[in-house]
Amino acid sequence: MIIDSHVHLWKTQNGRVDGRRVFSVGNGKSDFGGTLRQMMPPYMVNGENTVDMLLSNMDYAGVSGAVVTQEEIDGNQDSYLLAVKTTAPNRLKICSLYEEGKPFALDGFDGVKICAGRLPTADLTKHDAVFSAAENSGKFVFVELADGDRQTGSLRELIQQHPALRIVIGHFGMVTRTGWEAQIKLARYDNVRVESGGITWLFNSEFYPYPSAVRAIQEAADLCGMEKLMWGSDYPRTMVAITYRMSFDFIQKTTALTEAEKQAFLYENAAAFYGFCGLHECACVRNMLED
Repeated sequence: MIIDSHVHLWKTQNGRVDGRRVFSVGNGKSDFGGTLRQMMPPYMVNGENTVDMLLSNMDYAGVSGAVVTQEEIDGNQDSYLLAVKTTAPNRLKICSLYEEGKPFALDGFDGVKICAGRLPTADLTKHDAVFSAAENSGKFVFVELADGDRQTGSLRELIQQHPALRIVIGHFGMVTRTGWEAQIKLARYDNVRVESGGITWLFNSEFYPYPSAVRAIQEAADLCGMEKLMWGSDYPRTMVAITYRMSFDFIQKTTALTEAEKQAFLYENAAAFYGFCGLHECACVRNMLED
């Protein structure tokens, strides 16, 4: 089985980037702070990135479970995610969105997402309230840091202060940026994990089958242990260039990782860390191109 530790959902995209609006203009395109970008696959014609479409993609690709995170560029999706959790409660873990200076929600959610690199106050110790609340509630914190080691010091303080709090570092530490190793090393703490959502975006110039991404996974495993690493796709944004299955089958097909390492990276680590239970292997349906 496979678990995706990084997907997005939204009913209506209404976010901001650097203070400017982000919103759908149809056919998978968005106005991204005044610039037209292909934000989603073009078949998402009405700008909605729905749970039904995600589950259909998961079923076809053979992905049993997923963690739904959030991003400020999409706008707060708390209400929608609470509604979609009932669609497939065993298959989906959902995050609320923490926004500086605004109330944050934990009830009904499995974790809380912090877009740390976008926070006006970069020192994460100034946001201890959300870390403390998550620890006390048994939730996890999903954090995406500024590039390199600019926020690793303040996050390290919080990791040490909250040893029972499960913390996930996103985007594989922004692996193609200078100093990414400092983020990976934080996973040496017992309660910290790293997920690879967006790794195909970060190595997009190389493209499939992403040999440099595989080498980066090996390097990260050397730094913190393969048991600390989890696969993520960054669906649907990465699907503008590749299919959902391509976002993980380069891991399945590489000879650089052992079968045990692949199984840990694609399923076992996430199942244990997030507490997935009751998952089932997806039925395999041959497509029209297969004999």
